[in-house]
Order: sequence, then C-alpha cells, then structure tokens
Amino acid sequence: MSNSRTRDAVIVEAVRTPLGRGKATGALHEVHPVDLFAHSLRAVVDRSGIDPSLIDDVIGGVVSAVGEQGANLTRRATLAAGYPESVPATTVDRQCGSSQQAVHFAAQGVISGAYDIVVAGGVESMSRVPMGSNMMGTDDASGVAFAERYPDGLVGQGISAELIAARWGLSRTQLDEFALSSHAKAAEATKNGLFDAEISPIGEFRTDEGIRTGSTLETMGGLRAAYYDEAMAARFPQIGWNVTAGNASQVTDGSSALLITTSERAEQLGLRPLARIHSVAVAGDDPLYMLTAVVPATRKVLERAGLAVDDIDLFEVNEAFASVVLAWARETGADLDKVNVYGGAIALGHPLGASGARLMTTLTHALHERGGRFGLQTMCEAGGLANATIIERL
Repeated sequence: MSNSRTRDAVIVEAVRTPLGRGKATGALHEVHPVDLFAHSLRAVVDRSGIDPSLIDDVIGGVVSAVGEQGANLTRRATLAAGYPESVPATTVDRQCGSSQQAVHFAAQGVISGAYDIVVAGGVESMSRVPMGSNMMGTDDASGVAFAERYPDGLVGQGISAELIAARWGLSRTQLDEFALSSHAKAAEATKNGLFDAEISPIGEFRTDEGIRTGSTLETMGGLRAAYYDEAMAARFPQIGWNVTAGNASQVTDGSSALLITTSERAEQLGLRPLARIHSVAVAGDDPLYMLTAVVPATRKVLERAGLAVDDIDLFEVNEAFASVVLAWARETGADLDKVNVYGGAIALGHPLGASGARLMTTLTHALHERGGRFGLQTMCEAGGLANATIIERL
C-alpha cells in the first residue's frame, strides 16, 4: 500500500438489483439472500473489470441476521459471487443504516491505509426472512439496566413516526402528498431510464416492482392508520394517527454494492472514480422518537465538511416514513426539491440491510446525471441512530 500522498476514498462503481416486493409473490422471493447479495457483488467487479483477488475486504450490511441471513452472510455471498477464497468478508448491523455504515467502514479503512480496495454493500430478503425474525422468541431483549433507564418503555417505529408527525405538526394530507410525489418521481425516473446505469437486472426482472401510478389523495386518504393501538392512544394523546401503509416505506427484497479505493489506486488500475467520500458522521438521539437522529447527523456531517445546507446539490434521505423526511427538512432548512429526486423508499422500497448502499448508489449516479457537485445522504435507524455521508462528484 502506497502512502506517497494524502489518501482519499473514492467510489469507482455503484450497482444495485432492481427492488422486489417483500412478499411471497414478489419478483425476488425465490432468490436466496446469499445469491441476491452475490448478484450485486459479482456485478460491481464485472463492471470495473478488476481482478477480485485485489479486494482487501467485503463489508456487508444485514439487519435480520438469522436463518438464511445469519452466520456472516457476507462471507457466503462473497464466495457465491466467485471471489477468490482469499478475499475476507464481514457483516455489520447498524439497523436500517447497516450498508451505509459498511461504506463508512470501507472509506475509513481505505483512508487509514488498512485497505486499498474494498467492496461495501448490503442485502435484505424481507420476503424470506421477515423483519424482526432475529428477535423472535425473545421476551426480554434489553435487560434490567436499560429498563431502569426507560421505565415507561420505548415504542415501535410506527409509533415513533406518529410522534414525529405530531411534534412537527404534520397533517395526513402533507404525509400523503409527499408519498404521492415519491411514486411520481420514481415512475418518471424509471420511464426516462435514469435507473439504468445503477441497476443490474436479475434475469428478466429489470425495474423496481413497488412503484405505483394513478393513485390520488382521495385514495390515499382512505387507508387506515397502520399503527393505531388503544394503549398507545391513551399514553400519547397528542398522536393524530396519520401514518399509513401508503406514506411509509415498503417491505422489500434487494441488494447493492459499491467498489471503494483511493484515487491513486484507481489511476493505477485504470478505473474512473465517480465520487469522493468527502465526510462521514454518525449521531444518536432520543430513542423514544427513534427516527430523529437524521437531524443532528446532518448538522454534524455538514460542520465536519465545512459546508452549509445550501452547498448541497442533492439529498438522499431514507423515506422510512414521510414524517421523518418532512421533519428533517423543517429542521435543516433543506430544499425539498433537491431531496430524493428519483423517489425514495415509499415508492422504491426499503430492503433494510441494502438500503444504505442503495441510496448511495442512486445519489452517485444522480449527481452525474444532473451535474451536481455535492450530495448528502442520511437515514434514520432503530434505537435513535443515524448515519450521514457527503460525497463529491468527480
């Protein structure tokens, strides 16, 4: 490894699968999660043309790491992708931000000199390994000291999304309008071929399955509150019960992968860098509200980068729930016209372990398509966490 000049971390390839509905009738249900991740791992090497034996590590994100997705799935997927047995692999879990964290670890390793070339990505087959499967049969997941600190207990993410909507005064109409916009932008991007550069088809499956067209505010308004609960209604009388299946992210299957190295190594190998990983941050916030750490994470990464919110050309903010993105925009002052310009998880889906690298893949390609310089990605994560990343188009 060369240290002849200051090391950086650049993305030279970024790829994902089309996203399938996370149910038994979904397009990717029959694909084992190991094979699903292997598809992206294989594609990122094939597109770059590098010798995979040069890869120092593969870092993969998985959230429900149990059953078919357990026991360091990333190692099995690396071997299934045809990488040499000498290439190591590990699996990380920062909940919904797992593969964004994988990108951070990859960049940190490359900049430090611990790595020269890394693949970072993630996978989730929610149709085969349902969300929460790794917690099934667990009566007490937190122990005594945690319960003493939070004697009233925490709540599920849907209730947190409702609490956010109430705290920031977000109406049902505002949430539904945002959701409709996500579908419209995703449909337009698909129609115009704007995902073609990032998607590696699986057989005949070539486009994201969850995008809906033709819906209206009236149709959306007919959906029931997805998380209404009498006990929670009594505990939190401020909740307006405005979160529905229509203004929340979809359960999804998919995988994604990025090839990360230094500018110097890319030049040696004849690779064209797409973007530099400029700055990274991670933040924690109130675990009851759970999904609000995107706000301090955004502020932290901007400060670290020496940039203002107006310096950012494009944002990718994971649409776990419409209320999260709208509250984040209210707090940061970000221009919503720059946010999720090709739609987000409400339309495309949220394959938990794959989403961080999926957003990074979309952001990288969108910066090139639109000629922007800086892109900022952030996503809420269970437990009151969030990652944030700023990339610079090259």
